[in-house]
This record gives sequence, C-alpha cells and structure tokens, in this order.
Amino acid sequence: MIRLFKHYIPHAVVLLGLVDFALLFVAGEGAWQLRASQIGMDPGVISERWVPLIGFALIVWTAMIAVGVYGSDALRSLRFACARLLVAVSLGIIAVSVIDFLIPGATFWRSTLVYAMVLTVAILIFARTLIGAFIGSSAFRRRVVVLGAGLRAKRLKDLAERPGSGFAIVSYVAMSEVAREVEEAISRDAIHDLGRFVDNLSASEVVLALEERRNALPLKDLLRIKTMGVHVNDFSSFMERETGRVDLDSVNPSWLIFSDGFSSGRMVSSAAKRLFDVIASGLLLTLTAPVIALFAILVKLDSKGPAFFRQQRVGLYGQPFDVLKLRSMRTDAEKDGAKWAEKDDPRITRLGRFIRKVRIDELPQTWSVLKGEMSFVGPRPEVPKFVADLEEHLPYYAERHMVKPGITGWAQINYPYGASIEDSRHKLEYDLYYAKNYTPFLDLLILLQTLRVVLWPDGAR
Repeated sequence: MIRLFKHYIPHAVVLLGLVDFALLFVAGEGAWQLRASQIGMDPGVISERWVPLIGFALIVWTAMIAVGVYGSDALRSLRFACARLLVAVSLGIIAVSVIDFLIPGATFWRSTLVYAMVLTVAILIFARTLIGAFIGSSAFRRRVVVLGAGLRAKRLKDLAERPGSGFAIVSYVAMSEVAREVEEAISRDAIHDLGRFVDNLSASEVVLALEERRNALPLKDLLRIKTMGVHVNDFSSFMERETGRVDLDSVNPSWLIFSDGFSSGRMVSSAAKRLFDVIASGLLLTLTAPVIALFAILVKLDSKGPAFFRQQRVGLYGQPFDVLKLRSMRTDAEKDGAKWAEKDDPRITRLGRFIRKVRIDELPQTWSVLKGEMSFVGPRPEVPKFVADLEEHLPYYAERHMVKPGITGWAQINYPYGASIEDSRHKLEYDLYYAKNYTPFLDLLILLQTLRVVLWPDGAR
C-alpha cells in the first residue's frame, strides 16, 4: 500500500494508473499522427503539443477514476474492466470535445478525437489483457505473518483469500492454544527465534491478531522484528488500511486517541473544504436551477402535495438543521413517524423512484451547503429519532458528527443503501474512517467516485 494524503492506495492500482496515463498520452499522439498522415499534413514535433496531450490524458484518466476503472471488481474481471473503460473513455472524449469547443485549438480536431477514442479503447484493453495476470499475481502482494490463531486471525485469513486482496499470509503463529480458529497455525513454542522465523519467510509485515493482549505481547520479539526493518502493525490499524473503514469489532477508545488521525492539520483542510463548498454550491445552484424548477413542477403534477420536502436532520456537533429535498414520497409517508426506507418502498411515488435513482432529489440540498450547514462530502445526515436509537446500539456513533454532514460520502460510495441497525453499523465504520482521515484529496476522490454511484445506482432507494 502507498499512503497518499493519509489515504492508502494499493501498489497494483498505482502501477496500473501510471501505465494507463502513459498509454493515454501515446493514444493521443497516435491519433494526431494518424490524422495528419491521412490529410497529408506535416504532424510537427511533439514538443509543440505536449500540453494538450497531457490535458487529454488527464481528462480521460480522471473519467476512468470516476467510473470505477480502478475498483477491485475491475481489477479482477476483464469484462467488467472493459465495460467501465468504454464508459470512461466516452465520457472523457465528450469532456475534451466540450473543452475543445470552448478553447479552440489545432491539436484536437473532432476527427482526431474519433481516432483518439478508438486507439485509447484498443490500447487500454490490450494493456489490461497483457498485465492483468501480473496485477493479480503474488508479486504485488505483501507477505504477512500473523501472530494469533483466534477469531481475529480467522478474519484476516478470510480477508486475504478475497479476490483482489493486496496481501498474502505466509504463516500464522499461535501465541497460545486458547480459542484456536486457524488449524494450520504454528505453536509459538515450536519457534526458537521468532525474528529469524519472520526473516526466513521474507515477510514484509507482522500483524498482531491477539484476542487478549494483556501480558501476552512478545515485546522482545517485536522489538527485534521491528529493528530488522519489518513493519509491525496491530489488528485495528491493519484492518483500517486494508478495508478503508474503522473496524468496530476490535477498535477501542485508546486506539482512536493514539492512532494517526483527527490531526490539527485539518484546520487547513476545513478552510479549503469550505471555500470549495461555497464556490461549487453557488455555481451548481445557478446551473441546476432550471432542472430543479422543472422537476418541482413534475412532482406537483405527479402527486398531491408540495414539490419540496423539508425534514430536520442532525448536523455538525449534533446540532439540528432542516434539509430540503425534492419530494419523492407521498405526503402521508411519515404519518406514523420516520422509518427506514425499504426495497420497492410503496411510499415512493412514480416520479420519486426516478429522481432517487439519478439523485435529482438531492440537488436542493446544495442550498444547505451554501449556508454552511452541510458540505458536499461527509457522512449523510440522519433524522434525530434514528440518531438517538443508533447512539444506543452503536459505539462511537456520536463521533461521526465531528465533521459536517454531506450530500455524498465515503460510506455512500463503498456500501450499498442500508435500512437497518446492522447496515448503519457498516456505514458507521466508513464514516469513522472519513472523519478520522479526511483531506481535500479524499474529498476529491469521493466526488469523482460519486459519478460511478450515479451511473450504476445499485443502492438507491
């Protein structure tokens, strides 16, 4: 894993992304050379057009990130990757065409973009086929030794066996014989020198997966392993890094207090975040005002009641505020009080089902962003009744209110729509990861990935 602005990215994804960017540059240049030779024009030297070529590569590459080309599914399925590539390249070419129209130039004529699109798709799919086997091979997977053989070790084993996992467990060491869940684990008593044992396995990391750490930490062995240059990690930190969420089953207050995160540096991030929110929300409200007005009229025509729905939600530091959305449910939907949305919820109107799928009902919330009650990115704000119930059942639920709620968030792009306590628990793990590690970089990544959720609205209700 490579840590970039407090967020971990797998080595395979970084390598593939860099290769793709270089190939996009090559495809753009190839398209220009092909078009120039076709009309008998001197193509000139590449130094004269490297800026627009990099711009072309950057725009298409951004579209690839946005639609999920570098997600775990795309990395392990060529067919899935090709489908996402076609969508991404199409969106990228459309964006380049718009920019080319607004800023006329000689490098990317419309005919050149057609060639660029065909070449880009062909080259990227060929590259995926060629290096796909290497991306999934053990050469890109870290070798890990797990100290422990209980339930936590079993969870790591299951995680390592998932397709697309970035690590391989080369050995388990049972520090005690109590509650053994991993049968192949080697007893600690059978290992004379734990440091040499780890070195012989060429392990790059040791993970502590002990069920009970009191008086059980092999401190001398861990010190020796650490000084040998092998990374030593605890279970909670390892799970956070590998899954992109805070594991509620293992985390404790001391880990949250002493682990990296919630840093004072977020003051700069918060200022940049607010500046972006003000500029982007003002621009978005201006551009989407006709869309909001149109669908407000359609909502009125589709069913009885007001066009907009106003509801109290819990915001920053637990303070309540009113959120505004286009109404997608019947006016009597909450006559018996607020309740979770269900699959094929009968309370949703005909038009409401559509505007929820494409997220048009969320557009009026941009006003809350402009006022400072919400941000574009953050945990979704919940109804006070739900918050009161969830705080009773879920540990650390109140900590998600330490950052502003958002229209989209880390949980929304990583977990499908949930309507239960258990679903809220899983989403809380992602929300805590965001609250702990948020930076402008993570916000940008979430905003880009939101396009994937809009295009493939698996979880919309």
